[in-house]
Amino acid sequence: MLMKSRYTLIYVLLMTLVVVASNILVQYPLQATLASINLADILTWGAFTYPVAFLITDLTNRQFGPRAARKVVFAGFVVGVALSFVTAQPRIAIASGSAYLAGQLLDISVFNRLRRMAWWRAPLFGSLIGSLLDTLIFFSFAFAPFFVFFGPNEPFAIDWAPILGVFSTSAPRWISWAIGDFSVKVTVGLVMLLPYGALMNLLKPVPQAPTA
Repeated sequence: MLMKSRYTLIYVLLMTLVVVASNILVQYPLQATLASINLADILTWGAFTYPVAFLITDLTNRQFGPRAARKVVFAGFVVGVALSFVTAQPRIAIASGSAYLAGQLLDISVFNRLRRMAWWRAPLFGSLIGSLLDTLIFFSFAFAPFFVFFGPNEPFAIDWAPILGVFSTSAPRWISWAIGDFSVKVTVGLVMLLPYGALMNLLKPVPQAPTA
């Protein structure tokens, strides 16, 4: 029990660090170009740090089960919502908190269903499916005109422009932002398999922890 409390506290602190770092770095666009795409128009540095939250959730889930993982997620949710309401508009704060909570909880559920399969399936599919839901909720709540009841629409976000700034097909700009964001989450999710695989033998499941 003491070990579980100690490790859970460490996971909570790591999750808090990731949430705080992502809230800061989301203010800084990625100044680079890829295949004629100006990445500063669709990505911030926060897109690279946020997916680490799924690694923390999955490691907690593997070691102590879903109940402990949910505690870590809710701790990050409290910190994230508090920071968002201080640093961003209410609509962005609502979108951020809702997306984080839904994405992380879905990750926990998917991870539990796949945890007895090949070691990489649970963390990979859990993070990818959770990231997809996270992206859909955040960008829809934050920018889609339908969700105007959360706050006023951002004219620049809903203006139509070529997708990713290079394709002939046009869509509201927030669609390109969502595509870019999810692409990074997929890439980082794949990369996060490396530390997960390295740590899984050190952070073995505790027998008393629930696994479903």
